[in-house]
Amino acid sequence: MRREDWMDGRKAAAVGVLAVAAGLAAGASHAADVAVAGLFAGRAVLVVDGGAPQTVKVGARTREGIVLKAATSEAATLEHDGRVFVARLGEQVASSSGTAASEISLQADGGGHFFTGARINGVAVNALVDTGATLVAMGRNEAVRLGIDYRAGTRGQSATANGLATIWKVRLDAVELGGVRLLGVDAAVHETDLPVVLLGMSFLNRMDWRREGDRLLLKKRY
Repeated sequence: MRREDWMDGRKAAAVGVLAVAAGLAAGASHAADVAVAGLFAGRAVLVVDGGAPQTVKVGARTREGIVLKAATSEAATLEHDGRVFVARLGEQVASSSGTAASEISLQADGGGHFFTGARINGVAVNALVDTGATLVAMGRNEAVRLGIDYRAGTRGQSATANGLATIWKVRLDAVELGGVRLLGVDAAVHETDLPVVLLGMSFLNRMDWRREGDRLLLKKRY
């Protein structure tokens, strides 16, 4: 993936559709697809099983019984049948009621890029899956925002589309995507800023992943 391609597509990171598999009613054997079509302070627009959009306020529930516990511009916290889960724009989490997420499905944007929300060291970030990046990568201002003492890392250089760049190699405490949490992930902090965090192979190599059409499916390996 060329750096020019994902830089041109970074505006698509702000809008997406999230589908989360949630148990239907108590004792049901199948799951419901919950698509988050919009997020606002105190309310969310939800689409359940491909039905008509439902605008739900915090504390209210959809016709199918999915309760909106909280909503911000980044994520919705939902509850169904006693299970609480977080739904972010741009990712799909397939899970059974009462269990942790087992598979993540990302939807490609119009340019074929996989933008998503993630969490690094517990802090929300905008990210892009980049199979051409050896490590998870970010700019130094993002590292500062995340509380990473990057200058304590190993200084080096990395080849980019614009030539050699100064980087610091660090180890992240945790990277979380769609309920899957990986500990001790190697990363590179660039001296210059990047528009998004790149989820490179130091993250992807610890996942089983495959592409099916315009979706990227990921499952934790270890």
